[in-house]
Amino acid sequence: MKFLRIIVRRLGGPEVLETVEEEAPEPAHGEVRVRIFAAGVSFADLLMREGIHPEKTRLPFTPGWDIVGAVDKVGEDAPQAMLGQMVAAMPIHGGYAQYICLPLPELTLVPAGLDPDEAVSLVLNYITAYQMIHRVAHALPGQRVLIHGAAGGLGTALLQLGRLAGLEMYGTASLATHRIVSDLGATPIDYQTVDFVEAIHRLTGDGVDVVFDGVGEENVWRSFQTLRRDGRVIVYGFTSFLRKGQLTGGLRYRFRGIVRPAWYALRALLSPGRRRILPYSIQMLKRQKPDWFREDLSKLLDLLRDRKIQPIIAERIPLHEARHAQELLGQGSVRGKLVLVCD
Repeated sequence: MKFLRIIVRRLGGPEVLETVEEEAPEPAHGEVRVRIFAAGVSFADLLMREGIHPEKTRLPFTPGWDIVGAVDKVGEDAPQAMLGQMVAAMPIHGGYAQYICLPLPELTLVPAGLDPDEAVSLVLNYITAYQMIHRVAHALPGQRVLIHGAAGGLGTALLQLGRLAGLEMYGTASLATHRIVSDLGATPIDYQTVDFVEAIHRLTGDGVDVVFDGVGEENVWRSFQTLRRDGRVIVYGFTSFLRKGQLTGGLRYRFRGIVRPAWYALRALLSPGRRRILPYSIQMLKRQKPDWFREDLSKLLDLLRDRKIQPIIAERIPLHEARHAQELLGQGSVRGKLVLVCD
């Protein structure tokens, strides 16, 4: 049986994504084969394509951090009861494909009846948001938070989960997306025309308790300046690497992306007010605490089933148009989650 997947043979821009047809993979001992219905498109995919993501993989590889699909074949010592089950997983690479083979511990069961496109939005974006709020920041009801890129896939996840947690929220976003931010319960701040540091102090008086910063570089220290006493900045990304829709790649940027936040974290320790800058990495926490990942994803799937959260799907794009999907994400104007339809 033949299947399609996207492959990266050399590092570079969206043009390096190729569609290939091959024999479908066979599950090994303790594995199952998943027929992928939906794969998420993430900023991490772009960074890995250019070779500047801290999570390294060997060439050639298939991108794709997050998938939802159904088990269609089981390997030796894998239970037959898994056949036909809808599952979600975060393989980190391999998701841009029609089939993938994964070990059983990597899978989380998806409740019947859920939309695969909405469910896949939870695997990377909503788990990241949930763990940053509850596992890292330990945010409490009534606390103030600032969310950068609030209208994007991760930003809207933070807004929805922050509202459920009873947080007072502020979100930076372009003027065109302010309605999305305000509808999700936050006060929007136009980062293109307004100094967000000044805006936060004007709106709150003494600052916020938590900032979720996926921009990186100098923005981290500016975020730190919005904190009140005992506040913390949670650093989780590097969208500052985007320049006019393209990633500014190279070792220099990878070095800056790691070293600058570390330097800012040290400066924070030496600053008054017991304020901190803390890193977050979903793949590192998943490796250290795999039970947390499965537990958090199960909670989020239940929230989706009960319609307490509602992922915003920016666009559904066929698998063979993965290049177009990454180009759209690279332009920095996507509202919600981009999903590749793989089936």
